[in-house]
Amino acid sequence: MSAAKIKVLCVDDSALIRDLLTEIINSQPDMEVVAVAPDPIAARDLIKQHNPDVLTLDVEMPRMDGLDFLERLMRLRPMPVLMVSSLTQSGSEITLRALELGALDFVAKPSLGIRNGMMEYADEIAEKLRAAARSRPRQARHKNTPPPAALKAPLVSSEKLIIIGASTGGTEAIRAVLEPLPANAPAILITQHMPGGFTRSFAERLDRLCRITVKEATDGERILPGHAYIAPGDQHLKLARSGANYVARLDDGPPVNRHRPSVDVLFHSAAQHAGKNSIGVILTGMGKDGAAGLLEMRQAGAPTIAQNEQSCVVFGMPREAIAMGGAVEVVALDEIPSRMMALIAASGRAQRV
Repeated sequence: MSAAKIKVLCVDDSALIRDLLTEIINSQPDMEVVAVAPDPIAARDLIKQHNPDVLTLDVEMPRMDGLDFLERLMRLRPMPVLMVSSLTQSGSEITLRALELGALDFVAKPSLGIRNGMMEYADEIAEKLRAAARSRPRQARHKNTPPPAALKAPLVSSEKLIIIGASTGGTEAIRAVLEPLPANAPAILITQHMPGGFTRSFAERLDRLCRITVKEATDGERILPGHAYIAPGDQHLKLARSGANYVARLDDGPPVNRHRPSVDVLFHSAAQHAGKNSIGVILTGMGKDGAAGLLEMRQAGAPTIAQNEQSCVVFGMPREAIAMGGAVEVVALDEIPSRMMALIAASGRAQRV
């Protein structure tokens, strides 16, 4: 007996987008569109009627804003939601708010040539819907939730670095890792799979929430303690040396593991230039990007951490890293910040002995 198909409900005020999503989804052997809705009001009854596995949701729609609908949905009937958002500054900020409210992931609508652009994304859309169907809907973070208490930073040299990679579910996982860190934490380099146009808004949002300074990385800048540097959405981020200093390097080389930026590219450069002075952390995400690089970091003497399955939205990347032998430790998301600080402190003590 064949497995049941993934049931998808598409909510978008554009008839063209609804038609294109239907065409893309129904061309996959393992999923089908069970209904489409032009707005959230119509979607409410269709959810009750069809009990879909996954929802695709536009952000800006008539009758009810997509964010208002998402907030109510995740409170009353949590389910996997894939946002379909516009590639604009306001679109990226709204999308990040949607991820905060509990949406699993997003795909960006092309700004020109919508039909051809959407068809180019067909495989990515299908892959994200599969990941969504297997994911764990998580509780949205309430607007008024107080920030976590600051951890104490160990007194270590500026040589120490934390290197983080993430994909699906990673925007909120990265926030959970960075928010408790003190202002004088070691420098952090981050690759999060995200298209160009979204990473600057992501960095600015984290900068408002965190005690450390968070910014989109620029080519050639010096890597400083108390700062986190996020790979721009269409460039690889690498760690490099310039004399006694660490610097960020960006390049637009070919995608690795189908991604640019790629976690493996960042981890490889950290293994090469920082070795045991770095800590590698791989968080929630689909696929295998980062698994080989985390192993390389471990072989270079770096402590390495993979997020555990129970706290992942999607366990793909950590699972691959663990299976490959790259993860020294497997840790729940809410314990990762304190574990990173403890490992940094331990490495500092080891060097002083």
